[in-house]
Amino acid sequence: MAGASRRFGLALLVLAVAAGGGVVMAQDPAGAQLPVKRVVLYTSGVGYFEHQAQIEGDVRVDLKFNVDDVNDLLKSMVLQDEGGGSIATITYGSKDPITKTLKTFAIDLTTNPTLADLLSQVRGEVVEIEAASKIVGTIVGVERRKQPAGKDQVVEVEYLNLLTEQGLRSVELASVGRIRLVNPALNEELVKALAVLALGHATDKKTVSLNFQGQGARRVRVGYIQETPIWKTSYRLVIGDDGRPFIQGWAIVENTTEEDWTDVQLTLVSGRPISFVMNLYDPLYVPRPVVEPELFASLRPQTYGQDLGEADEQFKRRAEKAERERQLAFDAAAAPAAPGAALAGGLGRGAMPAEDRAIDLQRGVRSVAEASDVGELFQYVIESPVSLPRQQSAMLPIVQGSVEGRKVSIYNPAVHAKHPLNGLYLKNSTGLHLMQGPITVFDGGTYAGDAQIEDLPPDSQRLISYALDLDTEVAPESKGYPEQLVSVRLVKGVLYTSRKYQRGQEYTIKNSSLKPREVIIEYPLEYGWTLVTPKEPTEKTRDVYRFAVTAEPGKPAKLLVTEQQVVDQSVQLTNLDDPTIQFYIGASVVSDQVKEALREVVRRKREIEGLVVAQQQLEQQIAAISQEQARIRENMAQLERNSDLYNRYVKKFNSQEDEIEQARAKIAELVEQIASKRKALDDYLLGLELN
Repeated sequence: MAGASRRFGLALLVLAVAAGGGVVMAQDPAGAQLPVKRVVLYTSGVGYFEHQAQIEGDVRVDLKFNVDDVNDLLKSMVLQDEGGGSIATITYGSKDPITKTLKTFAIDLTTNPTLADLLSQVRGEVVEIEAASKIVGTIVGVERRKQPAGKDQVVEVEYLNLLTEQGLRSVELASVGRIRLVNPALNEELVKALAVLALGHATDKKTVSLNFQGQGARRVRVGYIQETPIWKTSYRLVIGDDGRPFIQGWAIVENTTEEDWTDVQLTLVSGRPISFVMNLYDPLYVPRPVVEPELFASLRPQTYGQDLGEADEQFKRRAEKAERERQLAFDAAAAPAAPGAALAGGLGRGAMPAEDRAIDLQRGVRSVAEASDVGELFQYVIESPVSLPRQQSAMLPIVQGSVEGRKVSIYNPAVHAKHPLNGLYLKNSTGLHLMQGPITVFDGGTYAGDAQIEDLPPDSQRLISYALDLDTEVAPESKGYPEQLVSVRLVKGVLYTSRKYQRGQEYTIKNSSLKPREVIIEYPLEYGWTLVTPKEPTEKTRDVYRFAVTAEPGKPAKLLVTEQQVVDQSVQLTNLDDPTIQFYIGASVVSDQVKEALREVVRRKREIEGLVVAQQQLEQQIAAISQEQARIRENMAQLERNSDLYNRYVKKFNSQEDEIEQARAKIAELVEQIASKRKALDDYLLGLELN
């Protein structure tokens, strides 16, 4: 009991010291800190934190983390024992609800039990109590009795019933001063449950325990990735009339952890390494199907008599088998254990002890980290140690020196329709990687404006702008050009054409200052259009062409930019009408062979169209006769059959029937001719291969 109390008291001491957000070595009663000695901040929203300390012997180190940071810890933690020791285990609290954890102990504290409730849970256990005298006995139960308390009042009083050596005793709980569980295992369960309950008060914190095993004094390292604010940069750029521009860059870092940084080696890494969060902390349970056992109706047992003639032989075989089994069991007990000779849980000879059968892949985990290796990323190592209190920010100078650059004016009508922007062609000649950020520009000793750059590798060049150039004016004018037919070819009845479209923009630049201006005209780059004039741009980006124009003071400068686009089209020649075909026949870019073929197609189409018109006329004639016959039938129905008019209608009706038969015969002939000529036209078109 005393040993368990001491262990519990030490654990409470460790938890109390670690609650301040630091790291505590459990071996040191004074709470020696394992401070942060190295911090690497990334622009992907994470930071690498490394703790270092000297330890001696076996040590447990407890770290406190926010619950939201445990996933990053489980994914990235690295440990190193530099003195030949090993890391035994890393333990941490489960994310299951505390009630689920409390229910795993022999004594359940989930419902805030009273003393009577606790004693009811340990019925059958031996306890030692101090009341009027010391009593040792086994708990039978807790009884509630009603007793009078004053006039017309009754109260319930709790009594603890015990079985002692002298017999059953009942003790009023209110008179009991101390209760001790005699069973040390049960007492330890209660202590552990109380410890879990205490840890549950800080629901946003979790303790991670690292167990180092080894001998002698040695250094250990603990490193992990944790979510942090990205570090940022800002620049100051001074432009003078003489000499090169001067740039100064500052890094902005923030200590949002719950621990002070004291003399920390700080490294800032630019780039965007892939970083993600994976839920490794939540317990994951795989759902399994529930299979009901299959029930069968039982049969009534049957009994059968044996063949008395074979009974003696069966008894003999059974006796021999039993003797062999006894001999095997005796040999197995007497033989020495052969390594690896038995399966786990087997009863055969040569069974291995459980501790020797365990697979030992590696007894100690030794993690070696190359902190300076950052792959393809670029790092800034702060030369002097950095001290930064928790929840504080700092600015650190990282870049300072002259750079190459020249002043320009940048015109883009989408930014400002009339005036360009004052800008600078900035070349990164610092030898360092300049991370994206704002630039405050000073020109001639005064504030000139703000600019912004993207990531700028060494020796690369970028254009920045910081103010409106009111001394320069640009007037753009659109130029229109007619559509041009470039080529025509005829292949298997399909007419392929290519047309060229042109467009242009003329810029007139007026410089009202006293010095020449280099004006950069930005012209949109659109897919499918190719540059005609000028032949090559000064610079080409993903979105625009850039053309440099020198504008002298008081003199207008001009720039003409033209583009062209060739569009290919195809269409079935039979789908074109005569005016469209006549247009191609009259085009100068069409070859004589193609023109002759087009004329032949027109001739054949007109011939077919003439036959179709004749067919339509005959069909209209038949329709008119049929309508007239309907009128005659109505009139004949009103006349007597022997009248002159009736006979006249009969003759006319017969004559019209002859006309209909002749027209239908002619239509059939025309249909055959039309089909034949259309087939001939199709065959003619399929045979054409004219470019």
